[in-house]
Amino acid sequence: MDSKWSDEEAAAFVERYADRCNADLALRVYSSRLIGSDPTLVLHGGGNTSVKTTANDDLGREISVLCVKGSGWNLGDIEPEGLPAVRLETLRALRGLDKLSDEDMVNAQRTRMLDASAPNPSVETLLHAFLPHKFIDHSHADAILSLVDQLDAEQICRQQYGKRLGIVPYVMPGFALSKLAAEVYDKDPEVEGLLLLRHGLFTFGNSARESYERHVRAVSEAEEYCARRRYWSTRKSQLPLPAPAYERLAPTLRGLLGEGERRYVLELRSSPNVVDFVNDSQLEELSQIGCATPDHVIRTKRFPLLLRVGDQQGAALREHIASQLIDYRKNYNEYVSRQMQEKGLVVQPLDPDPRIILVPRLGMIAAGPTPKAAAIAADIYEHTIEVIRNAEAIDRYQALPEGDIFDMEYWSLEQAKLGKQKPLPLVGQVVYISGAARGIGRATAQAFAAQGAVLYLVDREAGPLRALASELRCRCEVIDLTDEQAVRQSVRHAVQCHGGLDGVVSNAGIAPQGAIDEVSTAELEHSFAINLYAHHWLASEAASVMKAQASGGFLLFNASKAAFNPGAGFGPYALPKAALIALMKQYALELGSWGIRSNAVNADRVRTELLDSEEVRARAQARGLDVDSYYRSNLLQREVSSRDVAGAFVQLALAPSTSSAVLTVDGGNIAASPR
Repeated sequence: MDSKWSDEEAAAFVERYADRCNADLALRVYSSRLIGSDPTLVLHGGGNTSVKTTANDDLGREISVLCVKGSGWNLGDIEPEGLPAVRLETLRALRGLDKLSDEDMVNAQRTRMLDASAPNPSVETLLHAFLPHKFIDHSHADAILSLVDQLDAEQICRQQYGKRLGIVPYVMPGFALSKLAAEVYDKDPEVEGLLLLRHGLFTFGNSARESYERHVRAVSEAEEYCARRRYWSTRKSQLPLPAPAYERLAPTLRGLLGEGERRYVLELRSSPNVVDFVNDSQLEELSQIGCATPDHVIRTKRFPLLLRVGDQQGAALREHIASQLIDYRKNYNEYVSRQMQEKGLVVQPLDPDPRIILVPRLGMIAAGPTPKAAAIAADIYEHTIEVIRNAEAIDRYQALPEGDIFDMEYWSLEQAKLGKQKPLPLVGQVVYISGAARGIGRATAQAFAAQGAVLYLVDREAGPLRALASELRCRCEVIDLTDEQAVRQSVRHAVQCHGGLDGVVSNAGIAPQGAIDEVSTAELEHSFAINLYAHHWLASEAASVMKAQASGGFLLFNASKAAFNPGAGFGPYALPKAALIALMKQYALELGSWGIRSNAVNADRVRTELLDSEEVRARAQARGLDVDSYYRSNLLQREVSSRDVAGAFVQLALAPSTSSAVLTVDGGNIAASPR
């Protein structure tokens, strides 16, 4: 690892933030970002940094403060506001206490803040405060963890660093660790930093550059130490056999992972390093040792689930996965019960589901309630693999005992990182929407995103589709809906991205016109291809995924009032739409036993790109109306918007006891009401 410090960049940060903070804090932001931009040092909110400086209190007095990373901020993109100021003098005075509970510690830190609206200071604030140095950096560097996660960690660290770094035995973060770290430093104030066993690295200095470059130096030496031993280390892998098909495995796994209201999004990682690890002949032993650092447990659980699925399919595959999950959940619940009994505690057990699933020859599957949560778990475990590999090359990887892991997993301050907001109704549910780029499709995508759904959007218009996907932070694919294989393949792509599928909004369509006795066969076939067959291809492929999941699902079709109330010259459009209503009912009839609901929305007179503006104007004139009055020509005398239609789709998605229904969204049109 090389230092990325630049005097020019540092000066630029001081200038950039001159109107928001002093130079000390600006440099703290700069060097924090240097650390946070390297995933081998910190991941997803990990690590913390601080600077001791001065600030004015509410009386205008200049006082000494500790600016330390606040909860919810990432070092990689931190701003001055992410380093809340805490009154330093009275904060340091807390060291004189014999004990301080976690709740009292949090309160003590908050009551010493200059800005009560600022984020909570790090749980390691007191450790930063009790050390005397101006700048302090803390990370969970992969290479450092490979040294401190050892049975003989202290001896190995002494061999590598001598007395340059102090060594702190493992203690759970909080007041006790803060006092212990300060005591270790006091015994040898010449050290450049502290190695916290099973935890990570602290370095410090009188300048931001000194602390940062001490950090880089310590990590670089650990990397070199690991590399020398990795060179001589050999691992035995299993025989290379064909990998199980992810598209077959994922929906079955995903359906079994979710119990009750719980739904998970899956992410597959199959880099060479990951595949080498899952193919290791000692995988069962190595994967069941534990977390590289205890705060990872809230993201990855203590152990991954190991699935040796081979070439199993169908019922055999499902039975194997179900059996392994039963054992995993049983072991988790026993671990919680055992720890509650040993500690004399009563806690509300967390869900017992694995977050990391290792599949030999395939790779690692991460599970989370959102794509972001799954990606975080996957990132952490990929780095855990590197830590394990290096640690095994050095000597023997050693994680903390289960009692320490339990303390961290059920620590209220750690659980707070995950948030306690009530989940949105469609969190964890993967929804595929066709014709999503404009009009009703766009509004529908926005409406489902607002309910927490994980979206996979398709359309033929690349530009607006990709812009919408960027806005909603979701996956998309440009396809031709008249191509059956492209439609079916897009569903498989959605499964590859998210592990399965919970719902479909089959929205895409065109509105061809012409006298029914004059329309050509080619024109009629084209209308049927998009307005009927494409809906069937999509629903058919999605149904196969939902059946494999065996956890229900929904199919929603955008039909039309023309299915019940066709208009002159609209036969090429009305015919396939009428057939689409029949298709919806057939799916409802045949998939109901699987818990898969099938419904349709019939809308009318919605301003979208589907209808030519000149044609709308002509229709309005034929009725003696202007265009706006034409759109309001219904029983309620109000215009129906794309958002109204989108809301109807969401209502049907959230209606667990409704199937084979046609929901009209037309402002009231008796002639088009279903009979």
